[in-house]
Amino acid sequence: MNAREFLDILHVAERLKDTPRHCTTTKGRRESVAEHSWRISLMAMLLRHEFPELDIDKVVDMCLIHDLGECFTGDIPAFIKTDSDRETEDSLLRQWVNSLPPEVSKDLSALYEEMDAQETQEAKLYKALDKLEAIIQHNESPIDTWEEHEYELNKTYAFDAAAFSEWLTDLRKEILADTLEKIEREQIQ
Repeated sequence: MNAREFLDILHVAERLKDTPRHCTTTKGRRESVAEHSWRISLMAMLLRHEFPELDIDKVVDMCLIHDLGECFTGDIPAFIKTDSDRETEDSLLRQWVNSLPPEVSKDLSALYEEMDAQETQEAKLYKALDKLEAIIQHNESPIDTWEEHEYELNKTYAFDAAAFSEWLTDLRKEILADTLEKIEREQIQ
């Protein structure tokens, strides 16, 4: 890959800095897709010692690239994203990945294939972190930014994704405790 190709990739990825997500930050600002990707990457790195049998560097790579398709479509929250939306995003992402320098295209394609198959522990960990981070962020956001359905969603979402790991299941239970505490505080006020 030459320097121009490298810069071109970065210019596309930069779009995620300006692509808002459904969630807000603690101060009520809409978070970007790039911020979400950064934090799940940080989560993966911090779990290196909890999952010593896994290739955490690969998990971090998965976390970093998992939403690159949103450079082309924007973020569509999981609870309203349709199969047609997924197909469009996947198609545009695949076209872009196939246009990259061969070595980069090969690396990204292999990661996306593994992520989609959800057969390896690395892919399962990335997917769980993706879902868990969204709930953590909801718990951190002002409750007046929550939509009505999110009260129940925050109580139930991602238990299935965490189920393969006792550690992640414990984390999901702690996140649920935070959710219940946040809702209770709102009802008291």
